[in-house]
Amino acid sequence: MPNLSTDPAFFELLTKSYLRLVGRPLVHLGLGPAWLYGEARFVVVAHNTDSDPRFVYANRRAQNLFGYGWWEFTALPSRLSAEAPEREERQRLLDAVTTNGFIENYRCLRVRKSGARFRMEDGLVWQLLDEDGKSHGQAATFSKWTDQV
Repeated sequence: MPNLSTDPAFFELLTKSYLRLVGRPLVHLGLGPAWLYGEARFVVVAHNTDSDPRFVYANRRAQNLFGYGWWEFTALPSRLSAEAPEREERQRLLDAVTTNGFIENYRCLRVRKSGARFRMEDGLVWQLLDEDGKSHGQAATFSKWTDQV
């Protein structure tokens, strides 16, 4: 699997699909893939279209929050970011994103590599659609979370 961390084509897919679907930019003009990957103060993750989708992107903020390095994160099926009881709700969300293009104000429980839980707040999940409308997966972003005991 190629390293998409600072890949310009993948950055373009992330940012252009976000702009097309959500109607506002994911990043400010002039900021590129290295900034989104290494310096952004918000989480961005993306998974592919496999039958059991696997993460293909996680910026440093996401890696720090979830506790996985790049290669671990991008080998992880995205369903494992939620505990088993939460996976049904997660699947309903992903189905709604497929239908509607994106969903915002999403709030859910997620699990770190350590097993510790946190609540993702005010999340936005969108379809990764290229300019021809072909799906390449889904992505999520959020900047607020609270640890759970």
